[in-house]
Amino acid sequence: MDIKDRIDFIQRNTDEILNGSEMNKILSKRNLKVYCGYEPSGEIHLGHLVTMVKLLDLQNAGITPIVLLANWHAWLNKKGNWAFLDKQAKIWEKGMRAAGLTKAKFVKGTDFQREKNYIDDIMIMALDTTVNRGLRSMQTIARDIETAKISQIIYPLMQIEDIKALDLDFVVAGMDQRKIHALGIELFGKIGMKKKPVFIHTGIIPSLKGPGAKMSSSVQESLISIRDKKESIKEKLRAGYCKSGDIENNAILSIAKLIVFPRFGGMTIKRDKKYGGDLIFENYKELESAFESGKLHALDLKNSMADYLEEIIEPIRKAWK
Repeated sequence: MDIKDRIDFIQRNTDEILNGSEMNKILSKRNLKVYCGYEPSGEIHLGHLVTMVKLLDLQNAGITPIVLLANWHAWLNKKGNWAFLDKQAKIWEKGMRAAGLTKAKFVKGTDFQREKNYIDDIMIMALDTTVNRGLRSMQTIARDIETAKISQIIYPLMQIEDIKALDLDFVVAGMDQRKIHALGIELFGKIGMKKKPVFIHTGIIPSLKGPGAKMSSSVQESLISIRDKKESIKEKLRAGYCKSGDIENNAILSIAKLIVFPRFGGMTIKRDKKYGGDLIFENYKELESAFESGKLHALDLKNSMADYLEEIIEPIRKAWK
């Protein structure tokens, strides 16, 4: 795969790329690494699948994924005790390997985050970060700023130091992490980091419940997780917001764009011959146009989407034990 093809893999289905001017220079080197971090607390769900699919893109481009199973971050975020988080980290690794990340290296936060140099860098960044700046960067982590703890201000500084400690070339995350990465770009010089990684930000899948709602693991109807069996996936998709012709805040279309098309390279909507037969789409834009024009009915889209998601989720579900 030449550099142009690799760049296409890296850039597709992204909302934003920071430090993209460094990409050609980085891709001329060997033994490249891309990272994404996950709190190993609950179950893998649609939101996680977006970044996992992007990691697969970079794996296919010859870049080694480094998956941070962020157990210390999860502990700071009150997601469980150490015994629970250690057990979950093992389950997450099995599930992510089953999803196709077979060349990934899995690292727990506590494998390196207790080192003296790591702690020293956190303190250096703390000296140069105002409380207001820290609060702005952490808003996606602490939903209620009024009750936020100091530990949750340390959290984004740890994310920044993780990038230095793991010596990364690419960083993958959702757009909800961009404020932390912007802070990191400002602080890298303070901690002696000369390497400039490329930040790859993916889109966010909205809640299945529609505009005004948030995807939340505490509201099961708002998302699909790997615990959901095929019938449950179908039921949730059928109940999901997908107003005919409306391409905004549409979780079903977002799943197609961010998960199905990158994973399968196309999408076939199965329909009875009396309704015109199957529809074949080679790219997401074709599907979006068909839906917006009314050529593609919401129910047909949802029914086929369930089949694709089941194919992705089934091997993860089997490994989740």
